[in-house]
Amino acid sequence: MPAVEIAVQDAHGAAVAAEGGADRVELCTALLVGGLTPSIALAEAAVGTGIGVHALVRPRAGGFVYTASEVSVMVRDIEALVDVGVAGVVIGALRADRTLDRHAIRALVRAAEGREVTVHRCVDVLDDPASVVAELADLGVARVLTSGGAPRAVDGTGTLAAMVERSAGRVEVMAGGGVRIEDIPALLAAGVGSIHLSARTSVADAGPAGPGGGPATYEVTDAGLVAAAVAAARA
Repeated sequence: MPAVEIAVQDAHGAAVAAEGGADRVELCTALLVGGLTPSIALAEAAVGTGIGVHALVRPRAGGFVYTASEVSVMVRDIEALVDVGVAGVVIGALRADRTLDRHAIRALVRAAEGREVTVHRCVDVLDDPASVVAELADLGVARVLTSGGAPRAVDGTGTLAAMVERSAGRVEVMAGGGVRIEDIPALLAAGVGSIHLSARTSVADAGPAGPGGGPATYEVTDAGLVAAAVAAARA
């Protein structure tokens, strides 16, 4: 049965995902810039909802080529996240020559202490995402989140199918990237093991907004979208 993973930005979103039947959540902040590492208090609160929490570990927006000091911070973040009970972490690191940063990924996998490690859509920056699947397995990665190198996962189904074939069951391929409910059947037909989407909607802030306070809306996890995604994946 394909799994459904919901990207959430708060503990309430994790609870909504759990109530809607999702299998796990990817917890992060700042989804508008692709997601950043959540605070330890936020991770602990999300774990308390009872759903499996996989925390994104990404120290800044921008690309995925990290300095040694940034990798060190990521290692320490993972160690702290493991201490509060996350089920897994979501990581990724590249070199300037557009290859995997194997040294960094090994360090991050080691810091996870046996928790599931997902490599995120940094692979979609590569010329051939399917070419790194075996390498990820050798590095101890359990899962790869990918759109098949396309802007939206539904447009990358050919590459997704190739990644599934090359994985030979050693790494789970999870389709993510602009996923809509109506895309899910085509993504599952490519053979992926999981579907990843944010299932979020914008709501109006109850208080005043203005200079220094940001926009008058913010994003929340939508219970209806979660339920629809789960139903589509189970159909």
